[in-house]
Amino acid sequence: MALQHWADTLRKAKKTALLSDGKRKVHYLFEDGDEMAEEYDLKTDQLVLRKWRHKSTFGGQGQWIVEAGETNPNGVTSDLIKESSSNPLFMRKDTKTSFQWRIRNIPYPVEVYSVSAEPAERCCVIRTSNKKYYKKFSIPDLDRCQLPLESAALSFTHANNTLIISYKKPKEILELEQELLGELKKLKGTSEGDIDCKTQ
Repeated sequence: MALQHWADTLRKAKKTALLSDGKRKVHYLFEDGDEMAEEYDLKTDQLVLRKWRHKSTFGGQGQWIVEAGETNPNGVTSDLIKESSSNPLFMRKDTKTSFQWRIRNIPYPVEVYSVSAEPAERCCVIRTSNKKYYKKFSIPDLDRCQLPLESAALSFTHANNTLIISYKKPKEILELEQELLGELKKLKGTSEGDIDCKTQ
């Protein structure tokens, strides 16, 4: 079963924890060399950020790819280049019970939007009837566990120029997250000032 395989992969990964800025930061190093970094809010145990880094074709380290959360809230990529603040901004920000995506700067009335699950393609699709916005996105958590994509679990709302799409987490995912959180809390996390740096 794929869910059990993913749970075992998480258990076998080498984990390092750091407590900093009100967050539990956990780094996973998997047997295949891939890395995952997660940040959880210490007060709510809410996932704030998840990013992945895969080995490159030649065995080097690739770039970090954000799966959930926001690493750069202001859109600034360097001192010289800044994303337009009026462009639609797509990001994932989960809740305890739902996978959730927010698209900011998308001002159309709620009746313009159509959000659907495409189980055959293993993705969700956002369309607007005025043909101003179209987006396909997958739910990697479901893919890793090979759980089905259910149309009934998908819902959306619109407020303050932001489209909010929610996908209710299946019970298997909720159970896995609870089990993982219990294990992460057992990890001995160092505080930022406690890191033992060896001099050469």
